[in-house]
Amino acid sequence: MTSVTEKVGKYRWTIAALLLFATTVNYMDRNVIGFLKDYFCSPEGFGWSSTDFSALTSVFTAFYAGFTLVAGWIIDKIGTKVGLAISLVVWSIAGIASSLMGKSLVAHSIARSIFGAGEAGNFPASIKTVAEWFPKKERALATGIFNSGSNIGAMICAIFVPWCLLTWASGSEFLGSLHGWQMAFIITGVIGFLWLIFWSIFYSTPKKMLEKGKLGQAEYDYIHSDKDEPVVDGDAANHGQKVSWGKMLGYRQTWSFVVGKFLTDGIWWFLLFWLPTYVKQQFCVGLSPAETAQRVMISNFVVFGIAIIGSVYGGSIPMSFMNKGWAAYKARMTSMLLIAIAPLSLLFTQTMAGFGIVYGIGIICIAGAAHQAWSANLFTTVSDMFPKKAVGTVTGIGAAFGGLGGVAVQQIAGRLEDHYRAIGVGLAKAQGLIQETAQIPLDKIKIDNLKDVVVSPQAMDHAKELISSNVSTAYGIMFGVCAFAYLLAFLCMKLLVPKHKPITDL
Repeated sequence: MTSVTEKVGKYRWTIAALLLFATTVNYMDRNVIGFLKDYFCSPEGFGWSSTDFSALTSVFTAFYAGFTLVAGWIIDKIGTKVGLAISLVVWSIAGIASSLMGKSLVAHSIARSIFGAGEAGNFPASIKTVAEWFPKKERALATGIFNSGSNIGAMICAIFVPWCLLTWASGSEFLGSLHGWQMAFIITGVIGFLWLIFWSIFYSTPKKMLEKGKLGQAEYDYIHSDKDEPVVDGDAANHGQKVSWGKMLGYRQTWSFVVGKFLTDGIWWFLLFWLPTYVKQQFCVGLSPAETAQRVMISNFVVFGIAIIGSVYGGSIPMSFMNKGWAAYKARMTSMLLIAIAPLSLLFTQTMAGFGIVYGIGIICIAGAAHQAWSANLFTTVSDMFPKKAVGTVTGIGAAFGGLGGVAVQQIAGRLEDHYRAIGVGLAKAQGLIQETAQIPLDKIKIDNLKDVVVSPQAMDHAKELISSNVSTAYGIMFGVCAFAYLLAFLCMKLLVPKHKPITDL
């Protein structure tokens, strides 16, 4: 018997693949600095502190947050094809420009702010595209598929960036002048322009693809099969009367999405930007640079690889409930409640890490997969409750508040790490294990330069252990914050929207 998918066609999944490609490029470019943090903060690199690094990522996140408001509104005005293309061009150019910023934190912050402004268009455009190309029952799955690009991008960076640093280290620069950190920015930035070719060829609105013969009538009808949604082509939706942000903020449904993003987006930012350093601090003390790079690469590759399963499977959970006759909102929120319980496992991260890297990373894998499953469903609540013409704007508002949550989490992480490192350094000095020098004062002492301040070779291991164990305390606190974020977000969302009530007055 011919399957339903074969009867109605499957061109819409080509669209999902294009969004997957774009999101992969997005997160490759975004996550480069996560794997450059230890280089930026090393004496051989830029000599920054963790607080300096958190300032850089916070600038990026703040601009990303601010511009999602504008990006979502613009994409609702000009459409997804042009909007997403412009967004990618801006962030790719800014990413390449980062390679020219030298060691200046201010210069990197300027480049990263433009980068954040460009990246702001990716998710509003992608969620709007899913709303235009998929019926409600398939939207979380389609979102989960393209959202898994955030994991694929991070996995590629886990292998690629350390390789760049080793290949083009000091003394073996590319063309005699470009270091590994610069090549990481340049190569990932250039890849984005390849996506533009495929986007221009294969993407348009369902109506235009129907007219071109790329989309069958049966699939077009299936895409618009939701009885509570009018059949509105993407272009038509872009030229109707626009609703102000102020009016959008008057809906409890908007605030439900906003709170969900604000409380949970920062958890993913924390994993993206701080997981490489956590692995190095927690599991690589005493290892050689090559062994450390290998362990960081493999562990990050595994975490983000398993998160792909969470993204795709999490998006399919509500569809299974809806196939049993459940209403979309009930299926979505039930799925999100089940998913929100899984991150509680993070409370045991440091305990399990004591048994070895496999156990500690295993716990983080559960949380990473749960976040991606949560995110796939959270994004889809917007198209469940708002008409297609407003999806980009509402997604932009939510992403902006999610970015603000990300700024808060990164500031906390950076300051906690520096604070607890200082405690470890202070204990090591009090026990006579280390002594500061004119070149390396106490606030600049790290495990990377410990050999230059220990009073004797015999004191090295004890000093390392004191600093490393205190830094582990900082990460334990962060994992505790992450553990409860999703349940808190779920409770707030249910309080704001106890029952499904779609917006019909726009």
